[in-house]
Amino acid sequence: MDKEYQELVKDRIFIGGAADAQAAVESEGIDVVVDLRAEVAEGDYEYLRIHSPIVDDSLEQQDDSIKEAVEQIVDAYNDGKKIYFHCAGGSNRTGTVAIGTLLALGKADSIEEAEQQATSVRQKIKVKEPLKESLARIFPSS
Repeated sequence: MDKEYQELVKDRIFIGGAADAQAAVESEGIDVVVDLRAEVAEGDYEYLRIHSPIVDDSLEQQDDSIKEAVEQIVDAYNDGKKIYFHCAGGSNRTGTVAIGTLLALGKADSIEEAEQQATSVRQKIKVKEPLKESLARIFPSS
């Protein structure tokens, strides 16, 4: 069976869509799932879920919510946990946080390099311009 989610950081950080969270938890031994969907706040989950919403297609700046999501992932990573994060389809918000995570962990030196790394593992990533602008504000030296 092909996996619908991908490995962003070897053996530690996995990304994908909401529909694949449970499979990732079971297959990869995920410790924490970070759900980036603003449209789904509650629910019953068979795994530890952190809700860190980013509003898709919002006219408001999403800097704080992106920064918070990246910090939660980096903190879990630094605690030795395996992480899976997702939005609905794993394209825009997931791509944004993937880029931010790679930058925060020092795995990329620029937004462009981080985006290239993220899209090389998950081809469907397509970050919309307002979220790229947020990344540029959060990581001004990138």
